[in-house]
Amino acid sequence: MQGVCAQFLQARAQDVSALLDVGGLLQGYGFLLMAQQAFEQACRHAPQDLRAAINLANVLRDLGEHGEARRLYDGLASKLPDHPMLRRNLLTGMEYDPDASDEHRVKQARAWGQWAIERAGGERPRPAAVPLNGRPLRVGYVSADFCQHTVGLFVKDVIKAHAPQAVAPFAYSAGPVQDWVTKELRQCCEFRDVRALDDPALAQLIQDDAIDVLVDLSGHTAGSRLSAFAYRPAAVMVSWLGYFATTGLRYMDAVVLDEWHAPPGMASQFVEPIVSLPGGRFCYQPVPWAPTDPALPPFERKGHISFGCFNNTAKLNAQVLDTWAGVLKAVPDARLVLKWRTFNDDTYRRKLTAEFASRGVVPDRLELRGPSFHADLLKEYADIDIALDPFPFTGGLTSCEALWMGVPVVTWPQSRVVSRQTFAFLSAIGLAELAAESADDYVGIASALAQDPARLHTLRSGMRARMQGSPLMDVEGFARRLEGAFVELFVEMNQPA
Repeated sequence: MQGVCAQFLQARAQDVSALLDVGGLLQGYGFLLMAQQAFEQACRHAPQDLRAAINLANVLRDLGEHGEARRLYDGLASKLPDHPMLRRNLLTGMEYDPDASDEHRVKQARAWGQWAIERAGGERPRPAAVPLNGRPLRVGYVSADFCQHTVGLFVKDVIKAHAPQAVAPFAYSAGPVQDWVTKELRQCCEFRDVRALDDPALAQLIQDDAIDVLVDLSGHTAGSRLSAFAYRPAAVMVSWLGYFATTGLRYMDAVVLDEWHAPPGMASQFVEPIVSLPGGRFCYQPVPWAPTDPALPPFERKGHISFGCFNNTAKLNAQVLDTWAGVLKAVPDARLVLKWRTFNDDTYRRKLTAEFASRGVVPDRLELRGPSFHADLLKEYADIDIALDPFPFTGGLTSCEALWMGVPVVTWPQSRVVSRQTFAFLSAIGLAELAAESADDYVGIASALAQDPARLHTLRSGMRARMQGSPLMDVEGFARRLEGAFVELFVEMNQPA
């Protein structure tokens, strides 16, 4: 594919539309450096066509070039202040960027919130609420990801578990994908396909459905309809699950976190009041095709420890590579297995291999695997003894799946919420000791675990029972706690003045 695309780029070097199309195709399949080439060519030939620059910024983010991506996003935002997708990408991109300060991230989010309110026609009062008087709370969930996506997989069983006497759930689906997750959700709630609706029409539909508590599951991620919340279509509005920072919209009445994601001091990073959910803000259930049992520890058949990470390579940065190289130096016979679609790209593989080589890790200690079907990906945890979590953007569903497959995950929680996801999972299942306090501590935890085969065997064989006995997998309990939080918030927000 790379050779064909290279010929095409050379033959159509001045056809901006073709360059954009091919660049988008390359990016989607993980051929990032060729996509970068396509978008850079388009920028040179049509510098006034900012579509190429927007796509280039996205590729730079996916390449882990976060400083360059942020500078490009900032410049584009000054030229296109009313471009919704660009504004979202700027905010989401900063969550990957280790050099974006907490203060700057909040400032940019607040600016988005003010922009959204002005774009929706200005300030709006809180809508009047209808007292419950024994009726179920009408809860509306808004997402573009009611499908086999991290959000869809995390939320479907919670919505299915809502007690009908407590909650009447609605799902407002803004995404194009319809699959088995979508089918399950259609059967357990009032399902609305809102792809064709603009923000005012979506807000009106939510009002017509008399939603009491409206829950955004996307934040500023792809397909978000958060801008419709600026029309204030429900008496209470909440951010939960699919985003990992403040929305910046001051109309939001709460963000649902937990004690591990939101330690003391986290409130300064949010315009929303924090509601701390006991037992964690996530509830995990494995997919139906997950292997029945974890495989035996691979070090028993390979004779060496295999570290691994199946996270998006956009989460990699210089400090992550420094730390992982430190782990490999501390365990001299170990290997590192990385898996993501970007390893389709031979040039990117060589680039990352050179990064490790510059840190003293020879190429034959790395195994870079491309994408696969989800069922096959889960089976590949049979090759991993210990998972290494990136930072500051840590694993979400990826960490849960590694743990379900019996693989302990070493993580480093930091100041922002997104850096504390894996720490929250580990804390919920009683393995908080795998969370580091520094880079040196991370290396120490990973290397000590690698040198303790008895503990690795015990963790592998007992991980599922540990998870199943924890709040992380207690669907019914989670649903009751979430329902209670929503009802309490609704009553609190609608007390007579």
